[in-house]
Amino acid sequence: MIKKIGILTSGGDAPGMNAAIAAVVREAKIKGIETYAVYDGYKGLVENNMEKIDPEFAISIMNCGGTAIGSARLPEFKEEKVRQVAVDNLKKEGIEALVVIGGDGSYMGAQRLTEMGINCIGLPGTIDNDIVSSDYTIGFDTALNTVVESIDKIRDTMQSHNRAAVVEIMGNGCGDLPLYAAAATGADIFSIPESKLTKEEILSQVKKLHDEGKRSVIVLVSEKMYDFTSEQLAKDIEAASGYVTRATVLGHVQRGGTPSAMDRVLATACGVFAVEQLVAGKGGLFVGLENGKLVARDIEATLNMPRKDKSQEIKVVRDINEIF
Repeated sequence: MIKKIGILTSGGDAPGMNAAIAAVVREAKIKGIETYAVYDGYKGLVENNMEKIDPEFAISIMNCGGTAIGSARLPEFKEEKVRQVAVDNLKKEGIEALVVIGGDGSYMGAQRLTEMGINCIGLPGTIDNDIVSSDYTIGFDTALNTVVESIDKIRDTMQSHNRAAVVEIMGNGCGDLPLYAAAATGADIFSIPESKLTKEEILSQVKKLHDEGKRSVIVLVSEKMYDFTSEQLAKDIEAASGYVTRATVLGHVQRGGTPSAMDRVLATACGVFAVEQLVAGKGGLFVGLENGKLVARDIEATLNMPRKDKSQEIKVVRDINEIF
């Protein structure tokens, strides 16, 4: 029976990470296990920056955005000698296993630590929803609600002044945030990695809507897709269509904020499930949500899973929004 486990958050922060931390602490307490926070991700392992946390701490953070135990990137963790320092520090503290909350980039480190004798369970914490082995990730619902609320507000102004808007949305190569936001807001045009429009296609579609007398137009684009900025795209739209056009880059506002009820529920379920896996002596696993049920898969397998085909979802959203 393990007596001590650690928990860390890695990569970009996501709303609901704190709820997952809280769930791990409380479930571990029920099972007679002490929980140690590792501060600033894998960096904290190497620097031996760890301390014991209790259910009182858990309750104080579960409704907060971000991650209370910090996150940092540490590319050097790929090196075995650096990981060995982390393993030695864990053993000094008597910590036998780890829960790692983060995205795909965090799981290889968890896998390597498992191979070195520290069982690790990964939880899907990222606003991008880009972990293909889980239907939804912790933080996605909150971020989506933030995006939808922002687009609704932008639409108010565009509609008032007969204008167009370009809204740039995060996603890190995954188009789920703008795709779902387009469905929820009736955005007129969207361009995502899975269905990328050329600049000419965007300009043509906006010009068509202008000629048809549409009073406002919302164009959603995923970040990092083009070799031109959203501000430049807005200028080009204005020149081609006749709409006064403004660009809004939502940026890090999408990553912060109080986690939604759905993210808290998902995070809590994942945290409890992770502790159960560690108590059972398992490691090198990633917890995901599949058809409404939690599953635990080998980390290696999840990293090599192909992305899900979303062509049908994309077609449905484009068809519906065209009607509006």
